[in-house]
Amino acid sequence: MLKATTHSMSISLLTIVMRRAASLVPDLYAVDADYALAELCKDEQKLEKVLLAREFHVSLGRTVAIQVHQIDSIVAMLRQKFQSQQSRYWMDFTKWEHFVNDDSTRSFLSLEVTRTGLSEITKQVHMVDEVYRLHGLPEFYKNPRPHISLVWALGDISSKLKQATKEIENFQNSVNSYKNCNLRCKFSRVVCKVGNKVYDICQAVD
Repeated sequence: MLKATTHSMSISLLTIVMRRAASLVPDLYAVDADYALAELCKDEQKLEKVLLAREFHVSLGRTVAIQVHQIDSIVAMLRQKFQSQQSRYWMDFTKWEHFVNDDSTRSFLSLEVTRTGLSEITKQVHMVDEVYRLHGLPEFYKNPRPHISLVWALGDISSKLKQATKEIENFQNSVNSYKNCNLRCKFSRVVCKVGNKVYDICQAVD
């Protein structure tokens, strides 16, 4: 897994939205923590600590199986390519969306980048594709849709999450203080995770 990590998310808005999501779709779990969202929503401090006050990541490549002898080569090439990608940039997450993984075993409620930051992330995705291609690995999706996933559920529940995203967006639009509120993060670094080991690819600087 190769990802760009981010920070500085609007906690108050996400707290409200996550509570609404928990009421609309049962059996949602926090990404990377696997706590039940409904339980987290009972304790605001725990919800913020476990789900919201943490680094988020945007996938830059597919999660693929690689051979042990390929690891050093892949990491070295990625580090070389990302030498010029060390400037921080902002990402605005303006669209609630749902995604399902390739084998339909998990569904995700996510925030998608549609404007600010999209060109920078897309460029990074293409750089990863070049390295993958040289190692015979499958490239990213043809039309990348960079996003952060906040919660997940077992199986393909697209219909439920599609309805939930519509209701969340309608709710935001009905509350004047959140109508034009973009959730904004700043790119901080790129890492490559192989098994349980994490390789630093590049660290952003101001």
